[in-house]
Amino acid sequence: MKIDHVHFYVEDAKAWRDWFVHHLGFQVVGDSAIPSTFLQKEDCIPLQGRNDAHTSTEVVKSGPVYFLLSSALLPSSPVAEFLRQHPPGVADIAFCVEDVEQIISLAQVHGAKVLQPVQQQQCGQKYIKWGKIAAWGSLSHTLIQREMAGDHGDQGAIFSSSSPSLPHSLTPSLPHSLTPSSSSSSFAAIDHIVLNVNAGDLERAVTWYQNILDFQPQQTFNIQTARSALYSQVMVSGNGEVQLPINEPASANSQIQEFLNVNRGPGIQHIALRTRNIVDAIAQFRATGLCLLPVPKGYYSQIRRRKGLPLSTDELDAITQQEILVDWKENTFFGSKNIIPVLLQIFTQPIFRQPTFFFEFIERRYQAQGFGEGNFRALFAAIENEQIKRGSLKDFG
Repeated sequence: MKIDHVHFYVEDAKAWRDWFVHHLGFQVVGDSAIPSTFLQKEDCIPLQGRNDAHTSTEVVKSGPVYFLLSSALLPSSPVAEFLRQHPPGVADIAFCVEDVEQIISLAQVHGAKVLQPVQQQQCGQKYIKWGKIAAWGSLSHTLIQREMAGDHGDQGAIFSSSSPSLPHSLTPSLPHSLTPSSSSSSFAAIDHIVLNVNAGDLERAVTWYQNILDFQPQQTFNIQTARSALYSQVMVSGNGEVQLPINEPASANSQIQEFLNVNRGPGIQHIALRTRNIVDAIAQFRATGLCLLPVPKGYYSQIRRRKGLPLSTDELDAITQQEILVDWKENTFFGSKNIIPVLLQIFTQPIFRQPTFFFEFIERRYQAQGFGEGNFRALFAAIENEQIKRGSLKDFG
């Protein structure tokens, strides 16, 4: 299993297409002349109503990362219905799977709602099957199985790549008015996606992903400050390719509870995009005006005092200038060269008007694992500071 693409429901798909291009260096896939069909043949992404009578959809990509951006043209659009219930955000996470029919059947056995039964169609040199199930809250999961057109039914022919493949004749294109911020800022992967659920629902959500998609529990977090708290359980797909931390609030004024209140229910809090050079990427993103979360006061003085700092002075100065969080585990080495894996992270401000969805950018040096346990408290404090500014959390000094 891998993440195939993520589908956002927004108020203006073209405006958000431009935002991704300008701020994050994404490229536009195809153009507005793509015919209105359920299946976008050019990149083999199943699209429900691309630029049809009620919905407009744009597709953007950065490396293997594909985002779909849909907005309503008419009140009958599924996007309009979603936005009547929630602020803009992630409506669907699509997974590339080995056997879509088996997962759909398993979902039915465990009581999950099938939003779209399995369909199939030839797509260029590929054969594609897909279905969709309701997940947690208003979130859904599209399940996609790709095979070579001449070998459908042969599981050995299934594409293992998570990203849709473009034929040589079609490359990502841009309207003349748009220029990506930098081709060097393309992302390597979606590192993880975080789901927030209501208080008391964490265990049920964990069980749901175990039973239906065969995710397994990994790390747990119990973060608490003087102001608020949260619980988190990291879920990982059987092949280790998909990481899904699930959070629930552990206090009434938790950042998770604020999300649930504003989002009017559970939903995707953030997506972490992996980059190969976070310092250069963030410098580029700042130059485009992207708003990033400031680091709490005193963070870097603590880092410099921490034992076993695996960065040179110049590296740490560059990281400090860009306000990137840094974490490592003492006595954990990469290979036989005694190189310490390092995790670098930074977070945007909420990208929509409401304080709900945001992005994380992450670099894993020397196959660093985990989610920055040493950074978690710093991130929590940074978000609390933003809550105080919004008036949703009292500052106790």
